[in-house]
Amino acid sequence: MKIIRMFAIAVIFGVIVVVGFVYSGLYDVSATAPHSGLANWVMSTTMHASVDRRAKNIDVPNLDDEALQLAGINDFDAMCAACHGAPGQEPEAIGQGLNPPAPDLRESAAHETAAELFWVTKHGIKMTGMPAWGASHDDEALWPVVAFMTVLPELNADSYRAMLARAEGSGHHSADDDSHSHADAAGESTGHPDPDQPHQDQPSEGKVTEHQHSSHNHGDKESADEKKIQPQEHDHGGDDHAH
Repeated sequence: MKIIRMFAIAVIFGVIVVVGFVYSGLYDVSATAPHSGLANWVMSTTMHASVDRRAKNIDVPNLDDEALQLAGINDFDAMCAACHGAPGQEPEAIGQGLNPPAPDLRESAAHETAAELFWVTKHGIKMTGMPAWGASHDDEALWPVVAFMTVLPELNADSYRAMLARAEGSGHHSADDDSHSHADAAGESTGHPDPDQPHQDQPSEGKVTEHQHSSHNHGDKESADEKKIQPQEHDHGGDDHAH
């Protein structure tokens, strides 16, 4: 009984210490402060065990199709390279500010299974900056990215650029789609209308605009008022003449 009491007291004391630390503000939550070695080990070990457990039952399609890999490199370049980097390409500004930093996917693809890569791509990782791409992409759109990552460890900067050039027009984020989107955005920002689209601001022939209709009604009202005022002025003049 005494042991149980001492254990309960220790648990209560531990909870008080933890809660006090949480509310103290002593822990630096800034992304510029690195995690301790213990925190890194706990998070990394927990993440790998969790992914391994949940990816076991995923059915992996044939990822050796070059067309699938070419579609995947365009999607990888648009969706992943900014944070993870690519062969011969450092992460962009958003990737450089992540804590923990986004891993080099060449290393990840070398020791993780295709099912694990797919699970992480689809579901993301909490509190790491890794988004769940499955929220905006279906499985068929994500498997090409995984297919490309299976060959990513074999690529250097030159072969990556060459493969990216061969993949033009492939995938959901092809260069053609990006250039078309940029052109549309440029047209909106400069105010130049698309010549293929009808101008919506000009009224059709034979139709009276609301402004013209309002002005016409306003003119009719003024004419009616003038007609009412004129007889009154005439009568008033007659009265003065009588006086």
